[in-house]
Amino acid sequence: MNWKNIAGGGAAAAVGAIAAVAAMHGLDLRKAPDQGAYVRTYLLEHPEVIPEAMERLQDKQTATLIAAHRGAIETPFPGAVAGNPKGDVTLVEYFDYACGYCRASVADVDRLIAADPNIRVVYKELPILSAYSDRAARMSLVAAQAGKFAAYHHALYGEGALDDAKIDRAAGSVGLDAKAADSPAIAREIEGNLDLARSLRLSGTPTFVVGDTMLNGAVGYDGLKEAVAKTRAARKA
Repeated sequence: MNWKNIAGGGAAAAVGAIAAVAAMHGLDLRKAPDQGAYVRTYLLEHPEVIPEAMERLQDKQTATLIAAHRGAIETPFPGAVAGNPKGDVTLVEYFDYACGYCRASVADVDRLIAADPNIRVVYKELPILSAYSDRAARMSLVAAQAGKFAAYHHALYGEGALDDAKIDRAAGSVGLDAKAADSPAIAREIEGNLDLARSLRLSGTPTFVVGDTMLNGAVGYDGLKEAVAKTRAARKA
């Protein structure tokens, strides 16, 4: 890696991340008279620290991005929430009903809710994957307004691959009014979620946000549990 390239793209942040990793290995780069030159020499001699330093930098940038949008991230559409409404940690899931990895994560999120009495889960519709995604998301928000989010959520994911017939069947099974899906409030929620996803640079679904951490993909129950535990620990530190 060319030091000039680092300097041209956020040098201060990169140096900070590298210095932090170097400190973990017993070196204090802040004492160097010419920090830039010293960092370059250090990187040439210890290239193995670069991935670790860049990961730390990315984590820091992600945390800053989340902090800037936390209110919008953690505010649910009325009814699209589960777990303890006064929980000490909020887990947010961005999902699409056409997403197989989201379907695989349903049991993991349910297990987390059952095992952790202080977790609050906020569900965010992110219909981006198929021609059926938007309609499924709109009906999901109708269900949320009717206090039937969980029932619809599980019914539709239980149908398997998404199509109109399955959306109709899931909606019918919990008694939803399809006309309600055209409400301005629902359109605003979906558009707002899409805008926020762009601001957060989300790469796909599912994406989980907990504390200052963003988890991409079906990370499993243990991955979710660990992220929640780290968030609690960080707040107590």
